[in-house]
Amino acid sequence: MVLVLADKRSMTKYLPILIILSKVTSLQCFPHSTSPFFQRGTSSAWNKKQFASPYRVTRQSRRCCIKAIFGSFASSKLSFSRDRYTSKKVPLHKPIIQVISDIDDTIKSSGGVEVGGIALGGIDTQYERGDFYPGVFQFMMEISSHRLNLGDENPQDAAFDSKPPPIPPLKVAVLTARAEEFRAALELKPSSKLVVAFQKAGETIGFPDWGIGPVLYGSVAEWVVQDRKGLRKFTNFERLMEQGRELNPNSKDLPGAGALEYIYVGDTGERDQEAGETMLREYPELVRAVFLHAVAYKEWPVATPPSKLINGRPVVFFRTYVGAALKAVQIGLIDTDALDRVIASAESDIGHIPLTDTRWIDLNFDIKKARQFFTINPRLV
Repeated sequence: MVLVLADKRSMTKYLPILIILSKVTSLQCFPHSTSPFFQRGTSSAWNKKQFASPYRVTRQSRRCCIKAIFGSFASSKLSFSRDRYTSKKVPLHKPIIQVISDIDDTIKSSGGVEVGGIALGGIDTQYERGDFYPGVFQFMMEISSHRLNLGDENPQDAAFDSKPPPIPPLKVAVLTARAEEFRAALELKPSSKLVVAFQKAGETIGFPDWGIGPVLYGSVAEWVVQDRKGLRKFTNFERLMEQGRELNPNSKDLPGAGALEYIYVGDTGERDQEAGETMLREYPELVRAVFLHAVAYKEWPVATPPSKLINGRPVVFFRTYVGAALKAVQIGLIDTDALDRVIASAESDIGHIPLTDTRWIDLNFDIKKARQFFTINPRLV
């Protein structure tokens, strides 16, 4: 739990109680001027001169802080007002999600192509090189937009299909092992199939401009020395956090970089697991979950490791994006309606293939598990 206090006087007033709570719980306390929930601009905005935030904690929020101390926080909502001249409120009790993703073997198959014994992007041979995985764009769109649909007093009454979320979902940030030196040939251009496919997914909720945001590349060194890829992706994640609003095209819509949480989607083929687990160890307060697509080279069925927790955050392994969506429902990242849309998208994407094809067998297996889940949880938000 993070407790934000309006000023240093409040911090001093409740200091004895807060010290005790911080020892026996995960409570973290910040005065208003240093709270990461009020950070504006890039990371350089931490100094007081640049900070000058117009966001203040309302009296209602102060009462919520007191209730948190006495154990009745669950019945209250934390809200913040922009300034004394406006009634607009931005709820920060559920931070906005930004999806971070790899490309090869995560969004599309590498085909397991090798050059001189070095994998050219990944190891997956189940799908042809360049094929998009069924349901991947819908899954990432649902994860990105779910929390933006929870602004109503009763989330179950929110008409997702009839109106878009109140603010655009954040574009997907990309951490890729593709070499920066080959950027001219590998750069994701607006006309590329991947970018267009993301835009089509955004159109379903009224945001055709949604899709790929900042892209952070690797280098030739990591392409040759495979063991360095995980470290490079993690350092790129730290660069992404540092650049924050500067790289985020929708930053003007956010109350502050501290209102962000990240979900990393990668695969088991190119050190993405190493990168994702390091994120959870170093930044568990910022990284909500890690999803890893289980892939293998000329092997089927592919062994899928069991999910696990690192610093209380889930690491989820999956074979299809229907399976990923089912796990996302179970850990509260999307609802069952979103899962249903991912299933429909995956079935449409995979097209008409033989029932004996391993791609259909994997997808059908996860669809059956999802249908069983629906019978137990017909409506879960």
